Amino acid sequence: MREALRAEGGLLAGALGDGDVPVDGSLGAMAAAGPRSAGHEADIAFVVEAIREGELLHYGKPRLFDGIEPDLALLAGDRLYALGLDRLAALGDLEATSELADVISLCAQARAEERHELAEAVWQAGVAAVGWGASEAVREAKAAAREGRPEASRALRAAARQVTSPRSSGL
Repeated sequence: MREALRAEGGLLAGALGDGDVPVDGSLGAMAAAGPRSAGHEADIAFVVEAIREGELLHYGKPRLFDGIEPDLALLAGDRLYALGLDRLAALGDLEATSELADVISLCAQARAEERHELAEAVWQAGVAAVGWGASEAVREAKAAAREGRPEASRALRAAARQVTSPRSSGL
């Protein structure tokens, strides 16, 4: 992702940190490991990590940008959301596009409600749905999150485990 932003040039390339900060790509790797990602593993990992960095620029501590000015952080976050979704759209994966759009909106809601644990649970369920496909449990857990129910974090994590378990995917 760092290389892609440098290649684009402009403000974001200039705002990138020095590259010494390791980027934990576990969410991207998780999504790429699922059967829905077969043949597009690198693209799916990139997409998830771009959108994750966008969310961190909006609400957390970004991994690629050191000391970025708050207004630029919002713009950079929006750009990374767009970069990820654009690459996903180029793959023609409407289901994954919908899942990551849900991640973006549910994380925004969770962060606005200061329910940071819910945002992390949204990510777990979202990347599971991208890699393995959404289940009824994922859909119900997302509805619980939208409604602000207190059990939503637990339900999202459980749904992610269910979707990615070898028994549920036929492995």
